[in-house]
Amino acid sequence: MKKRLLSILLTGIMVSGFIAGCGSSGGSGDSSEGGSGDKPYEGVEINVLCEGHASSNAYEKMAGEFEEETGIKVNLEIIPYEELPQKVLLSFSQKSDDYDMIMNDSLSLQGYVDNDYVACLDDYIANDDLNQWYDKADFVEAYEGMMEVDGKVYGFPVYGEATFLMYRKDLFDEYGLKAPTTMAELEECAKTIYEGTNGEVAGITLRGQQGIHIVYTWGAFLWGYGGHYFDENGKLDLNTEEAVEGTEAFCRLLNNYGPEGYTNFGWQENRLLFQQGGAAMTIDATVNGAYCEDPDESDIVGKVGYAPVPAAVENEEGGPAALAVHGFYINNVIEDKQKEAAFLFGSWATNAATQEKMMGVEPHCGVSSLKAIESDAFQEKYAAFGNDMVKALEVANPLYVPTNTEANEIINKVGTALSKCLVESDDIAGILKEVNDDVNSNVLK
Repeated sequence: MKKRLLSILLTGIMVSGFIAGCGSSGGSGDSSEGGSGDKPYEGVEINVLCEGHASSNAYEKMAGEFEEETGIKVNLEIIPYEELPQKVLLSFSQKSDDYDMIMNDSLSLQGYVDNDYVACLDDYIANDDLNQWYDKADFVEAYEGMMEVDGKVYGFPVYGEATFLMYRKDLFDEYGLKAPTTMAELEECAKTIYEGTNGEVAGITLRGQQGIHIVYTWGAFLWGYGGHYFDENGKLDLNTEEAVEGTEAFCRLLNNYGPEGYTNFGWQENRLLFQQGGAAMTIDATVNGAYCEDPDESDIVGKVGYAPVPAAVENEEGGPAALAVHGFYINNVIEDKQKEAAFLFGSWATNAATQEKMMGVEPHCGVSSLKAIESDAFQEKYAAFGNDMVKALEVANPLYVPTNTEANEIINKVGTALSKCLVESDDIAGILKEVNDDVNSNVLK
């Protein structure tokens, strides 16, 4: 497993060079040592907006340790992931200082940088009074690279994940099935178990909630059928036979063999149904493996198999497994001392020792620290799926969802169209053409 991780470190996935200095005021000024000695940040409070995730829950439980070490009080607000992008964008666009730091996925980073919403971290990283916990070399390179724009660092990689197929080994054995390697086999397995249990067990469960959740899941079918998001001119390119075929397969699976209420399933709802034994398969984030194998969380411990996301065809542009990295970003409008305090928290939160401890606090396997991943704690806790998680990361597709400045608007429009496809599955080609034309005329004009 360590050899595989080293290959990730050496090759990366979206890594650009590191150039010190961004013209930021961070780290300049008269601050002395952060987080040690006489605690120069004693009494400072920072507000951090986080997504609902195991890492956020762990930070909430461990924030007191950081305050004891530095004197900095951290107030965490945790909200559902689907509510986060819009709330962050509203706060940033209004130049609000309500939040000193926000957590979000890396697909929003380009837009944040283009609009000067987030602070460059290079000067802080170079400041020996502040960088006591920051260790760039310890981050999985593919994760850290997605915190950079034009070679400059703007974020701390909190967690990373790919997607893989999770399936019920006991049910597959009962029905004489093998882990599917193609989309046709995936559908046949879903059909067999759904019909064999008279619909009491869904053949497959997937996120179907409008917005980022449905887009995230559907991406496996877009790329798995040979499609992609953008053409060579940077225009949306969903008006294609590949995109239509992938969307038809996605809708057919959920409409014929999915669980009731799947249109309301975000990450948590999808995860819970599978953990509770309500479905034979799911395609979702590798972090879900930690929940599946947690006896305090799951009814199917030891019954889950993990495999690569199937594909209908080989796609040279990218595979059907996602690469997602979520990080902390510092609000660029706050005062220098607040930025420095936020940098200290971000670097402490993503330090190897902190991340290793987090695994014992919450079911959190998506750690971004190589030392934490290679620790005995990780091996002991996540042996059931750890190797499969690393394999998924090695082939994960960084272009799985849009990452351009207009990403959020595109995702919202495509997500709305996909929800419509599930209801009007006889006109998928027309719906995709409509959203394709809309985005290219009104968003990417």
